Formats: sequence, C-alpha cells, structure tokens
Amino acid sequence: MKIKMIRRQNIKFVFLFLFATAMMFTLSAQDTTKKKTIDITSTFKPVLRDAVKINFNAAPPAADSSKVKLNYQVPQQNLLFNYEPSSLSPVALQVDSLSAWKNSNYIKVGVGNVHIPYIQAGFSFGDGKNTFFNVFAHQYTSKGDLPFQKNSLTGVSAYGTYKTSKNLEWSGKLGFKSDDYYLYGYKPDSLVFTKDQLRQRFQTIEGSVGLRNLAPTEFGLTYNPTLKVAVFNGENNGNKATETNSVLNLPLQKFIGKSFGINLGFTADLTNYKPATKGTIQNNLYYISPALLLRTPNLYMQAGILPSWDNGLFKLLPNVYADISTNDQLFTIQLGWIGYYEKGSFQRFASINPWLAQPEELRNTRVREIYGGFKGTMLKHFTYNAKVSFLQLYNLPLFQNDTLDGKTFVTVYTPGSDMFQVHGEIGYVQGETFNASAGLTLKKFSKIEDQEKAWGILPMEFKANMRWQVIKDLFVKGDLFAWDGAPYRSPSKETRKGESGFDLNAGVEFRITRQLNLWVQMNNILNNKYERWNQYEVYGFNILGGIVFNFNQK
Repeated sequence: MKIKMIRRQNIKFVFLFLFATAMMFTLSAQDTTKKKTIDITSTFKPVLRDAVKINFNAAPPAADSSKVKLNYQVPQQNLLFNYEPSSLSPVALQVDSLSAWKNSNYIKVGVGNVHIPYIQAGFSFGDGKNTFFNVFAHQYTSKGDLPFQKNSLTGVSAYGTYKTSKNLEWSGKLGFKSDDYYLYGYKPDSLVFTKDQLRQRFQTIEGSVGLRNLAPTEFGLTYNPTLKVAVFNGENNGNKATETNSVLNLPLQKFIGKSFGINLGFTADLTNYKPATKGTIQNNLYYISPALLLRTPNLYMQAGILPSWDNGLFKLLPNVYADISTNDQLFTIQLGWIGYYEKGSFQRFASINPWLAQPEELRNTRVREIYGGFKGTMLKHFTYNAKVSFLQLYNLPLFQNDTLDGKTFVTVYTPGSDMFQVHGEIGYVQGETFNASAGLTLKKFSKIEDQEKAWGILPMEFKANMRWQVIKDLFVKGDLFAWDGAPYRSPSKETRKGESGFDLNAGVEFRITRQLNLWVQMNNILNNKYERWNQYEVYGFNILGGIVFNFNQK
C-alpha cells in the first residue's frame, strides 16, 4: 500500500511537470510587441457620509412682568386766538385737503325780543377734489326800546376755488351787502326827526380773484397775485357818497436751499372817493416790499425795507423781525422793527363807526412799530402770548361828536402821535371738546398833535370766550367783553371820558333730530346799558332762539 502511494505521488509530479512545460511553451509563442495594460472593472461608487444634524431646542424666555415707560415728545401748536366778537356774517369754510369733502347745507332761523327775524343760510357745491363752491346769506333786523334804535343787515356772498391739472389754484369771491342804521343818538331827546332824516345806509358790491401755485416752480418760486375791487355807497338824508377801492397785490418768494429765501412784492391800493358836497378825492398808495429770509429750526428772520409812495410822498419804512425758538418749539422770543399802512377810506371808517358822517378828506395812517415779546405753550394745553410795543402813528383818524346834536361823528386826524401798547393772551385747548381764551390790550398815548385826546379809542380792552362740547350733541359757549371808556368831546367842546363797559353773553345748541338743532343765545345778560360810542346806548338784555335745519349731509 505504501508502494501505491509513492506511485500516485510520482504520477502527480509528472503531470505537474508536463503542465508547466506546456505553459512555458505557450508564453514563448505570444507577441511581445504590445504594451502591458491593466484593465480594472469595478461597480464601486464613492458616496459621502450623511452629515450629522445638530438639533437646537430653544428654552422659553422668562416672563417679564415690569412695564416699560415710553416717553413721547409731541410738539405743541402755538395758537393765536382772535378775540373779536363773533360776526353774524358767515365766512367761507377752509377745506381740509386731507379729509373728504362733504357738501353741507343749512338754514338757521330765530326770533327774539330784539332781533326779529334772524336768518342765516349756507350752501356748498363741488366735487371735493378740484372744485369747491360756497354760498352764504344772512338777514336780520333788530329794534330796541329807544326811538329809532334799530338796524337791518342783509348780505349774500359766494366763494369759489378751482384747482387745475398744472398744480395751480384759482380763487374768487363775489358779494353784496346792505346795512341800514338809524342815527338815534341825538341830544336833546326832544328833537324831532323823520325816519328818512335819520336813516343811514351803506351798500357794498365787492369781488376778488386770486391765483397761486400749490408747489414751487422748477426755479423754486412761489407766487399768489390777487385783485380786489369794491364799490361802496354811503347815503344819509338824500346825500350820497360813492367810493371805489381797488387793491392789486403781487407777492413773490424764492428759497435758495432750505434756509435762505428772498421776498419781493408790489402793492397798489387805489381809492376814488366822491362825497356828496365836494369833488372827487383820489387817495392812492403804492409800496414795494423786498426782503431777505432766514429759516432754521430755531430762527425765522426777515430783513427788508418798504419803499412807499403815499399820494406821491415817498417814505421808507423798516421791515425787520425775528422769531427765536427753543429746540422743542415750546418757547419763542419775538423781536421786530416794522412799518405798515392802514388805508384811509370811507368804507373802512364806516366799518369802525357806523354813525360816521361822510368824511371830507381821506388820509392813510402810516405806522412805525418797535416791539418785543414772547409766546409759547406749557403743560400741553396752555398757550400764551405777550408783546410790548412802541408805535409812532402819522395821520391817525379819530372820531368826535358833531357840535349840533351829536348824532354823527366827524373824522379828524392827528398828524403825529406816540402810543405805548401792551397786549397779552392766554388760552386753554382740550382737543375739540373744550377751548377757552382771554386777552388784554392796554393803550397809552404820550403825544397827540393837534388834538387834546385820542377821541373814540379805548384805552383798555379785555375779551374772553369759551366753547365747550359737553356731550356729543350738546354745545355751550360764552363770551365776556369789558373795556375802559374812550375820551369824547361834549357839545360844549369839553373833554370827557366815557363810561366803562361790561358785556356777558352765553349760548347753547343741541341736536334734537339728525337734521334739526335747537339753539338759544343770550346777550348782555347783566343788562348793562353802556355806550361804546358817546350818545349811543346799546341794547339791554336780549334773548334769541330758533332752529337749525341741516340737509344733504351724511
């Protein structure tokens, strides 16, 4: 068996030897001219391992129960209140371009123990974007206890505004007014006059047109030319005087950057007056107003001059003033040295004193004023304004009773006078629900040429008013007027001082339906029968009430 195993090993050895010999023979027969190459075949693809994501789990913030105090600095508006008595003649509504225009129409009627009747009406038209039109009318008659103590006032006026596509705005006005007064203030009371002898009638037809650019031109110019024409008639006892007043104003302004500017204006104020007893009187006034402007957050200053020609007489007036404010605009110092004119015309004099006789001559009042003062706001709701002035007045008109029966006032002039004036105002405003204001004016003359006193000028005036919206549909108002008596001349040419006056008024208005309001007005509640103008006693206590009907309102 051992021999068989040896044989098998030999056979395997021989077989392997022959196989190796055959393989060597085969390799020696291959083509050796080819280059050696290696072919690798694989299905392996490299792949990046997925990145490990980090999960952030935010913790909830801790609750903060403390209150954050926020301070707001809201600039207060410096309001300047008008302390003149409320006029019975309505004026055009100033449209707020930020709110939608709503056509409003109303008729207000009333009766009282003095006013019989009292009528007001107002109507508005337009699309609210480019056209705005308003028409107002009033008529009322009043009658007191004294003989011929009555008057009648009638007026109608129309206002219009039109905005063009070129950013221009045209405005115009056309109106008619007829006022009848009776010269009941004659002395002695035993004198006898007819109604026609005592009736004094003033009639006015007036119109105006203006144009202004709503945005500066490409050269930074702003302009607003206006033309006003009024024809005025005054008649008493068959004597009629006619006057035409025309005023052309051409202002022009240009700013260089945000701080510097230039003003250049021209004004022509022409009066043609023909009294009943004399020939035609011309009273023409021209002046130019060049000035330099400086405007910064804390300073507004104008420095200029006013060359003027008063009926051919040349005068050069100053025109310099400045407002210096704090950073928060709550306090402002006012300084100025200015000059200006107050036009002398029958129409203007009659608006001051309706018992005026036809003036025999017309003079323009030239004023030079040096003033200093301050204004501002405090405690968010209070406003104040105080100013001290020294004025030089030339050709100041004064009114004194005639020497016959004193029922008319003659116009006299003082060529030159010096006056020291103090004026102060204070007001309180609480949104649109409550506002109150008060003002005091003191005047002291240190020099009056050719006249003993400043006839008819009040040395002291105090005025206060209040408007309160108690609830949504209830309004309450009140007015207080007080003054020291003006000097006057008696029929015997003695200088005397008038009595002081005190007048308290109150009114209430509330809504009873959507279109209907009820109103009541009480005047001279204390029944103080003072004389603003010598020999003309005012009405005593009077009450007036009625309704207001509103329509075409949403």
